[in-house]
This record gives sequence, structure tokens and C-alpha cells, in this order.
Amino acid sequence: MANEELKTPETIEDLKPKMKVSGKVLKTSLAGAIVDVGLGVPGLIHISKIQKGSVTRVSDVLKVGQEVEVWIQKADPENKKIELTMIEPLGMDWREIKPEMELVGKITRIEKYGVFVDIDAERPGLVHISEMAHGYVRTPSDIVKKGDEVSVKVLKVDRRKKQIKLSMKALEESPQEALHFEEDEDEIREETPTAFEAAIRKAMDASDGNNELAEILSELKN
Repeated sequence: MANEELKTPETIEDLKPKMKVSGKVLKTSLAGAIVDVGLGVPGLIHISKIQKGSVTRVSDVLKVGQEVEVWIQKADPENKKIELTMIEPLGMDWREIKPEMELVGKITRIEKYGVFVDIDAERPGLVHISEMAHGYVRTPSDIVKKGDEVSVKVLKVDRRKKQIKLSMKALEESPQEALHFEEDEDEIREETPTAFEAAIRKAMDASDGNNELAEILSELKN
């Protein structure tokens, strides 16, 4: 989500996209409203940015003198212009979503072929069933349920088709990697003698051909 903390900028140069500020409606018109955000430069809210639903008349929603909370859409210090929105911005724009990004999202829909995950973008991303786990997955419902929070990695972003491909298994250790790690540990254990084994070897070396002592030490070792 966009940053919910209300900011108190001191100059227009302090304004950043998606920054949340408070203001007062100075004037309404057919096209939108003028809002004072306390910087000496009035901000403009276009009628399409007042609420998610359609607005027929601005005066039906906003009144002169009304206190409002708005988000910075664009600030132009050079030309002294501020564009505002009353619709909460998305956490990430399309240009901000990149392959290899690791995100946390919430499952919003489950289909036979995979699950859709809300990553706070314009569209939810799809985790195909083949990307849910390293092993065989009979159905997505065997692993997750709607509303679950999951960690995902971005595989591909198609801005033209408005598609985001995600993976859950990419953030998990594969069984092969885990097996190799265990095998490596076994090899280390086999190659590194214990203190007892080292003592036996030393004693055997010091036996100078004493076969009886060597046999006893060998039995102790086994």
C-alpha cells in the first residue's frame, strides 16, 4: 500500500509522488477542485481523481472549506504546479515491478491452474501451479487458501498484456540442494576423524610392529 503516514512538507520541493498530505478545498468547478496544501501553491484535483466511482458534479462530493486528505500525483516546482488525487495510489506502478524482485502478497483467487496474488499493483500476479512447489501439486488448494500471505519472486512482467508471473518455489530450497548439502556433511564427517580415532591411529603407529597391540586397538576402533 502507499505510505499511510500523513506528511507535512515545508516547500514544494519536498513533495514526492504518493506522499500523503492534508489540505483544504478552496474552490470547486466542473473540472475538479483547487486545494490548499499549505505551501502557497494550490493543488489541483481532477474530477476523475476524486473517487474511484464516477463523479457527476464535484460539488456533490467536495465543499469549499472542507478538510481533505490527498496524495501527491505530480509536483512541478519550476512551474509551481501540484497535481493531487484523493484515490489512494498503488504501492507499485508497472515501471517499478522488475523480474527477480522478492515480494509478499495475499492470495485473492484460486484456480485449477494456479493462484492470483495481490502484490499491491494494478493487477494481481499469477503463480502457476508448476511454480507453487518443487514437488508435484495436485491442486493449489492442497497448499494454500484464499487470504493466505505468501512470499513470491517476480519471474516476468508483460506491461502490454498487463500480466505478472510469479513463483513461490523460487524462494524455497530445492530437495536436490538439500540432499547435496546433507551428502557434503556426511563426507566431512567421514573425512574428519574423531579424537578417539586419532588416538587409536597414533597408538597403532607407535606399536612398532606389535601385532597383538595393533589387533586390540583395531577391535576397540570397530
